[in-house]
Amino acid sequence: MPLRYTLRQLEYFVAVGEAGSIAGASHQVNVSSPSISSGVSQLEEELGVKLFVRHHAQGLTPTLAGRKLLDHAQMVLRQAAALRDLAGDLSGSVRGPLSVGCLSTFAQVVLPGLRRSFMDQHSDVRISQVEADQSELFSLLRQAKIDLALTYDLDLPRDLQFIPILTLPPVVALGETHPLAHLSAVSIQELAPHPMILLDLPHSADYFLSFFVNANLKANIAERTRDMAVMRGLVANGFGYSIVNVRPLNDLAPDGKPLRFIPLTGDQRAMKMGLLMGAGTDRTQLHKAFITHTQNWIGEQTNRLFGI
Repeated sequence: MPLRYTLRQLEYFVAVGEAGSIAGASHQVNVSSPSISSGVSQLEEELGVKLFVRHHAQGLTPTLAGRKLLDHAQMVLRQAAALRDLAGDLSGSVRGPLSVGCLSTFAQVVLPGLRRSFMDQHSDVRISQVEADQSELFSLLRQAKIDLALTYDLDLPRDLQFIPILTLPPVVALGETHPLAHLSAVSIQELAPHPMILLDLPHSADYFLSFFVNANLKANIAERTRDMAVMRGLVANGFGYSIVNVRPLNDLAPDGKPLRFIPLTGDQRAMKMGLLMGAGTDRTQLHKAFITHTQNWIGEQTNRLFGI
């Protein structure tokens, strides 16, 4: 009698195996926990093996059979995705799932609107998003957990391909009472003595600090944070200045206090925002459409989103 498991059940099985819990898998595939649990139980019944050991309040651990089947399930899902992509290319249609990563520092500004505009034009596309730092995006792309990533040209490895879209020079964020807030532009030399709120993300922190190193200066780091909103709150409340490449859509911190954003003078390297993907990989009709749409949409939204 033929097996009657489904690709959806395999997807749930793989998600649980990767996340280590029903709740984690539910978040990963955006499906309710009961549906995940039911799908895995049905797959176990159909295959006639126990795939996971359930630990009370400690998640799930794959059994020996589960570990062996997990690799094969991932391979089946990749082959099914390739078949879907080939069908889409042959028909000339733009359809299917697309997983997009985005650098966490500007994901909230760019990604929701970009997703909405693309899906409004292509109703057969389902986009999921992941926000991560630069190192995490590299890892996700290499593991094929995301299809593309919207990020900066910052310490890019050679095995990934980058398509630049927009150049973003660094700007300085200041509270309205900061001693330098009255200036129309500010230099690294003027900033150096003042307390700095460093956006302390992998690769990004080294980029910002390189401005001081190149000028034979040392930044006066008073606070470190990985959260853009926290950084803006600290700056607005007088704890120091910060340096960013993407300014928020309004000049207010999360608590409503005002901020000023002024240009950083000197020969500082600007960031290029663009799309990052595996080098040399075949681009499906869906990928090509998303790349073109992203280039056009960011070009149209440059002034509104980035003030340039």
